[in-house]
Amino acid sequence: MTLNIVNTVLCVAIFILGYWGYAKNRNLSALLVGLAFGIFGISHILAIIGFSESLSNFLIIIRAIAYLAVVFALSRILAEG
Repeated sequence: MTLNIVNTVLCVAIFILGYWGYAKNRNLSALLVGLAFGIFGISHILAIIGFSESLSNFLIIIRAIAYLAVVFALSRILAEG
């Protein structure tokens, strides 16, 4: 439980920083990373409130989408540099 709470707080912080990076510089990669961690945060919240067992397939799908968003954001950064 404590681990999920810490992970949720950190995900929210990264989500805010990603949005801030996008708002300040119009950096789509920052927004994608922020959104991915927002999705991770949602999955942690669902675990905290006890839905991780009943929604395990859903959690796998949304976490996979979040990981793919990070991969896409990092590939954009690599392509720019």
